[in-house]
Amino acid sequence: MQNERTIFLTNDDSYASKGFRAAVEVARSFGRVIAIAPDRVQSGMSQAITISSPLFLRKVEQSDGVEIYAFSGTPVDCVKIAFDHFLRERKIDLVLSGINHGSNAAVNVMYSGTMGAAIEGSFYGIPAVGLSLDDHSADADFEAAVEYGRRILSSLFDAGASLPNPLCLNVNVPNIPLAEIRGIRLCRQTRGFWREDFYARQDPRGRDYFWLTGEFHNAEPDADDTDEWALAHGFVAVVPVQVDMTDYKALSALNDVIPQH
Repeated sequence: MQNERTIFLTNDDSYASKGFRAAVEVARSFGRVIAIAPDRVQSGMSQAITISSPLFLRKVEQSDGVEIYAFSGTPVDCVKIAFDHFLRERKIDLVLSGINHGSNAAVNVMYSGTMGAAIEGSFYGIPAVGLSLDDHSADADFEAAVEYGRRILSSLFDAGASLPNPLCLNVNVPNIPLAEIRGIRLCRQTRGFWREDFYARQDPRGRDYFWLTGEFHNAEPDADDTDEWALAHGFVAVVPVQVDMTDYKALSALNDVIPQH
């Protein structure tokens, strides 16, 4: 039965964000929801974990089929305490991380706390989805992200045991009205990089401080099989991601460069 499923939910914008509430709406469509999310914004935390300070967990909400806990750690901490302690004896059917305020396409997947949590969830042999909307505003319209989140989760549940394992999907939804979205594109991560600017200021005590800003440089703007292309052309971008960071092309080339004795 559909309502017998249990979906674990987390994010990096905190349990109080509008995107998190939208993610509860997505997950609740498929069963019971147990959520452990940061108690404050933890964007850009990637795979960071807390090892030098205690962590605190508190229940903030319990309603029909939904339990929500706030945790003082990072997004990956939330996953770890869920699967290694709090939910150790529970069967979880899917991990949903998000809905993130802002795109996690291209190299952003490396920095994102939302995707860090989704990737961590996949380590436990459970299908995991990181869901993001290409709109950073606190009051973003999540209608399209909710609709396409439901469609993608439904497809995963329908596939069942035929899914690859591990499986982690990086799903990004364009910031356009639902009626204007052209569909879903399975695609690859765009090659590109950020170049940062640091704005230097001084506080009233004369101490230097910095604000970080930056700009993304698309290294392949004309490629039509990437997540950035999909978003720019009105498609929901779905990229399967993996943790193996071995550069196999370089590994082969280095056979003639570095002697192995």
